[in-house]
Amino acid sequence: MQISSVNLELGKEYPPADEASAIEVIERISIEQVQRNYQTGEKPVRRDAHAKHHGCVRAEFIVESNLPEEMKIGVFKEPEKKFTACIRFSNGSGNSQSDLKGDARGMAIKLLGVEGEKLLPDEKNTQDFATINHPVFFIRNVQDYIDFFTAIESAKGKPPLKFFFPSYNPLKWRLHEFMITRSIRSKKVVSPLEIQYWSTTPSKFGSRAIKFSVKPHVDNALHRSISDSENYLREAMVEHLNSKQAGFDFLIQFQTDVAQMPIEDSTIEWKSPYHKVATIKIPPQSFDSPEQMEFCENLSYTPWHSLSDHQPLGGVNRARKPVYESISRLRHELNGVSRQEPTIEEFSSLFPYLEG
Repeated sequence: MQISSVNLELGKEYPPADEASAIEVIERISIEQVQRNYQTGEKPVRRDAHAKHHGCVRAEFIVESNLPEEMKIGVFKEPEKKFTACIRFSNGSGNSQSDLKGDARGMAIKLLGVEGEKLLPDEKNTQDFATINHPVFFIRNVQDYIDFFTAIESAKGKPPLKFFFPSYNPLKWRLHEFMITRSIRSKKVVSPLEIQYWSTTPSKFGSRAIKFSVKPHVDNALHRSISDSENYLREAMVEHLNSKQAGFDFLIQFQTDVAQMPIEDSTIEWKSPYHKVATIKIPPQSFDSPEQMEFCENLSYTPWHSLSDHQPLGGVNRARKPVYESISRLRHELNGVSRQEPTIEEFSSLFPYLEG
C-alpha cells in the first residue's frame, strides 16, 4: 500500500490497517524455516538470516565530546561516555554459505552497561544497532516480506526471481528491489573491517527520526586481496586484529523531508547530511577460539534491544520485533542453551585485548 505524503509528519509512523495479521504470517513462515533446518539435522540451529558469523569482537564505543544539545539523546547523552561493545560480523544469508558467494555483510553492535528502561524485557542493560553494507534494504514493507518468503518457498533453493518478476506484466515487476539486491550481491568485500555499513531502516532519536551508518577509518585498509578460502572474511579479521587496531565512525542523519525520506519504505535512501556522534575502537585481539565462537553464536541481537529514545521505526522494524524474538527463543530451545544477556565482566574475560 502506497502512503501519500500529504499531511504526514516528520518522525511519525503510518502502519497499514492489515499489518498485524501480515506480521503474524511472516512470524509463522520464519519459525517453519528454522524448524525445517532443525529437522535436516543442521547443528547448531542458526538464525533465519545472518546465520554465519565471522566472529564477535570486543570494542569501545566512545560518544563524541562536543555534540550539540539536539544530539545529546539516549546513549549519546553524556559527552565522552565509553561503552563496552560486542560487535558481531556476519553474512546476510540464512544459510551458512561460503564467503565467496555474493551476499550482504552485517555488523551488529551491542552496547553493554546501558542504563534505562528498555523496549524488550529480556535484556535490561544493552542497546543494539543492526547494520548491513548497503544504504537501503530490498524489502519495501511488510506485505513485500510475505511475497518474498512465498517466492523463496516456491523457488525450492533457486533464486526467488518470482518476487521481482511476479508476472509477465512489467507494471508489476519490482525492478527497483531487483537492482538493490543485485548491487548488494555484487559487492566485492576484502574484509568486514574495511567497508561501510548502514541501518537501512529508521529509528527514533528522541522526538526525531534518524538513520545511522558505521564508516571505517582509512587506516583499516590493509590493501589485501580476496583469497579463495570459504572463510576468508574471518581470516582477514584474524590477520588484521592480530596486531592492528580497527576503527569506525558512528554517524546519524536526520529525516528532514517526509516525501523524500519516508519512514515506511526501506528501499529509499535518505539524502540528508551525516553527523558523527561516536567513535568505535576495536583493539588488537583474538576472537575465534571455539569458546568465543560459541559465545557469539548464542547471542541475540535485535534493534528492539533499545532505549525508547532509539526505538526502531517503520514496517520492516515492526515486523522484526516479534519475528526476531520468536526465532531467538526457538533456536536457543532447539540448541539446548539458555538465552542470557551478556555482562561486561563475562564478555571482557572471554574476549581480552592483546598486550602490546
